[in-house]
Amino acid sequence: MTTPGKNPAELFNLTGRVALVTGASRGIGEAIAKLLASSGAHVIVSSRKIDGCQRVADEIKEAGGSAEALACHIGEMEQIEACFNTIEEKHGKLDILINNAAANPYFGHVLDTDLSAFQKTVDVNIRGYFFMSIAGGKLMKKNGGGSIVNVASVNGVVPGDMQGIYSITKSAVIGMTKTFAKECAQLGIRVNALLPGLTDTKFASTLTSNDAILKMAMMHIPMKRVAMPEEMAGTVLYLASAASSYTTGAAINVDGGYLLV
Repeated sequence: MTTPGKNPAELFNLTGRVALVTGASRGIGEAIAKLLASSGAHVIVSSRKIDGCQRVADEIKEAGGSAEALACHIGEMEQIEACFNTIEEKHGKLDILINNAAANPYFGHVLDTDLSAFQKTVDVNIRGYFFMSIAGGKLMKKNGGGSIVNVASVNGVVPGDMQGIYSITKSAVIGMTKTFAKECAQLGIRVNALLPGLTDTKFASTLTSNDAILKMAMMHIPMKRVAMPEEMAGTVLYLASAASSYTTGAAINVDGGYLLV
């Protein structure tokens, strides 16, 4: 990556870049996709179901951005392969990969975790991120580098109550980020992680819609509020852009101070 210039606007300019955002049909992924597009990137909006992706892609285009929808369930290996084959055939490159899609099918005591919930969570949150990063990294290597951002969680540092296997997988994502960062640095590929705190999304609705859980959470969040999805996107833009040209292997907390307590 070239040394960033002095113009602040240029640091965050993604014009000419191709970005793939998974889990982008709503929530944090949607906010990331829209911000990257508004910064000049062509965004491939991806999730399991094409309809939600198409809505987001259409809204990006209506706002003057460039986007397309591409369905991909990252828990299915053949879909990962098909996704990257499509990207390489159509664009010939990938500059930015945002691994945001995640699974959290079980909320309860860790001793009651069944095999199905375990496997589904691991298949998406660990195996999915791992092989998405391999496929994305190989495509980036062919074109001189790129940026991978893994959306982990504060639960990867402090396990969330009744969220055992999800927290375990997010801890693994943080370790995965550091491993890829170390081994891919000389290829021009930077790899970093975003650690969101409690955010107002459908994905986190089990927590945000329960008054007792929410009240308990507020005791541990110095800013005393839940984040909005858009508040996660700015950090991802920084990590995807030239503004972070010497940053790799970082795990950045965006949590209202949760991990300070």
